[in-house]
Amino acid sequence: MATSAPSRDIGASDAPHLTLQDSPELRRALAAVDLPVLLMTYVHLSHDEAMLDKFAPHIPPLSTGQQPTAPDDLVAELREKMRHVLTTPGAGEEAELPPALYAKIMSVGMGEPIEAEFVPLLLEQSGLGPQPDYSAKPARNKIPADFRMLIIGAGLSGMAAAIKLREAGYDYVVVDKNPEVGGTWYLARYPGAGVDTPSYFYSYSFELNREWTTYSPLGHEMQDYLVGVSHKYGIRDKIRFETKVTTLRWDDAAKLWHVTLIGKDGVEQTESFNAILTAHGPLHRWEWPKIPGLHDFKGKLMHSAAWDVDFDVTGKKVAMIGTGASGAQIGPSIAPQVDELTVYMRSRHWVLPAPLAGAVKVPEDVRWAVRHIPRFTEYMRFYVYWTASDGLWPGLVMDPEWEGNPTAISFANDMARQWAQGHLEAKLAGRPDLIEKLTPDSPVFSKRPIMDAGWFDMFMRDNVKLEDRQIERITPRGIRTADGEEQEYDVIITATGYTLKKLAGDLEIIGLNGRNLGEEWGDEDPVGYFGTMAPGFPNYFQIHGPNSGPNHGAGINLLAEAQIHYIIECLDEMVERGASAMEPLQEATDQFNEVVQAQAQRMVWAHPKAKNNFKNSKGRIVISWPFRLLDFWTRSRKPEFDHFRFTGSKDG
Repeated sequence: MATSAPSRDIGASDAPHLTLQDSPELRRALAAVDLPVLLMTYVHLSHDEAMLDKFAPHIPPLSTGQQPTAPDDLVAELREKMRHVLTTPGAGEEAELPPALYAKIMSVGMGEPIEAEFVPLLLEQSGLGPQPDYSAKPARNKIPADFRMLIIGAGLSGMAAAIKLREAGYDYVVVDKNPEVGGTWYLARYPGAGVDTPSYFYSYSFELNREWTTYSPLGHEMQDYLVGVSHKYGIRDKIRFETKVTTLRWDDAAKLWHVTLIGKDGVEQTESFNAILTAHGPLHRWEWPKIPGLHDFKGKLMHSAAWDVDFDVTGKKVAMIGTGASGAQIGPSIAPQVDELTVYMRSRHWVLPAPLAGAVKVPEDVRWAVRHIPRFTEYMRFYVYWTASDGLWPGLVMDPEWEGNPTAISFANDMARQWAQGHLEAKLAGRPDLIEKLTPDSPVFSKRPIMDAGWFDMFMRDNVKLEDRQIERITPRGIRTADGEEQEYDVIITATGYTLKKLAGDLEIIGLNGRNLGEEWGDEDPVGYFGTMAPGFPNYFQIHGPNSGPNHGAGINLLAEAQIHYIIECLDEMVERGASAMEPLQEATDQFNEVVQAQAQRMVWAHPKAKNNFKNSKGRIVISWPFRLLDFWTRSRKPEFDHFRFTGSKDG
């Protein structure tokens, strides 16, 4: 999967030119692309607001499930005007627009009001607006020459941190246990591996990818993109591959972290850093399910996170344990090849219709538009982001007055449940046994839903069986259920996910006065400040820390970029003060968590029937951010520095 050189040109810096040649390719592209995206792009280039007014009555909100119904002559007028703008020098202009015009373009394009407070976030994340500029800040001239930061992990988040820290003038070293960048997408090699976030949003906002071949990124394309970014931004010489971190120990007298590393030669060494940024993420800490006898099995045993790419399942009798996101990608991918597939379901998931999920190809005419029409990619990115972001948030908030279906929490949530239930019943028509087995008894969104990329269709195959009996144990020949029946298999696949709640991972992290972060957080009870820091651990930053998960939509890339911005703001403040260390105050951390947990208990994840990886055994939500993504992004713009203790300066 990994490559050692970029496979193609990528990125926003390779943006199309405004003036194009009139050609059959252009005309086909204008006829093929989504009408709202074409409209928004045209008005951006032409400033022709009158076209917004003409189309506004014909573009319904996406939540209605209805398609635009503009008259043919109006659509033809739009396409012709866009062709003229693109082929006539001086007819269009690539310029920043007034915020009010951006809001109007986006509101009409989505068929619903987009409030002004969203516009700065949308401009940054779509690639339409400016990225944060660190070059002019006073801190640039004050960073100590020997200040050095350690970034742990060279996946999506760690690479973004490296790129942005370099822009901000900070020296760093990146270490990664793998021989290539990519993190999750280097490791995810199982059949059907991919992302359930739409392709055109799942990339860096500062480095848009114009080369997706499918509407949902396939794992190998995501990996190729990240490898390409690492070359383009020149960060590879700062990465030490096949290197593991075992211990981080804070030296308060020296105001340094002493770090124990083991290189690929197996030699252990200790180095010192002024600050630590962990970006290893939770999606690499997999473990075998705790099923008695698992390793007694004499056939082929594979975990989805450690797939043997050289093993061929063709013609085999296969059991798959797990019906989450990985299982829902693996199952439909291997079902046509195997002799038999039995899916052992431990818990039921809501499955949402997703006609563009999986390996659905982006038509070549649309890909031409993405490559060649200025600002088209940015508005497509905005379009797919808005369909799966804060618009979903109200449906996750419990309505205390709700007296309807007990497997819903509000009117909006019940509408989503009916939508998902209707999809299930339509796909499994004629199979009441499957409908009964696969209908969850918990509210939709109480755990991450599955995007249907052939999951329900798979169960209608003659060679696929759904088994909901409890597994008693794994035997040398197969699986025995609680009623004593044993089934023999050639292959057992465990698609049982990751250990999400152990956010310190396997690192030994020793802070002030010998405090051990791994022991304090344990396997399931992490408590931090803004998902980024923890009191007692100066200059220790974490991306995707406690309560920073985007569990109502969008992509983890948005929150990672927000946290990186926040971390750079913190470093700059420390430099400006002439301080050597900073940490959040315990009182501020307690207050932050009191507010977060109060809101979290109002969310669908806290529902009594909710079984998910977002909450611990005590019912405390430890993974999810319970407010809007906009609220997280806005808070990340400027830290509240009175919530911190600075030391090593007059402020200490």
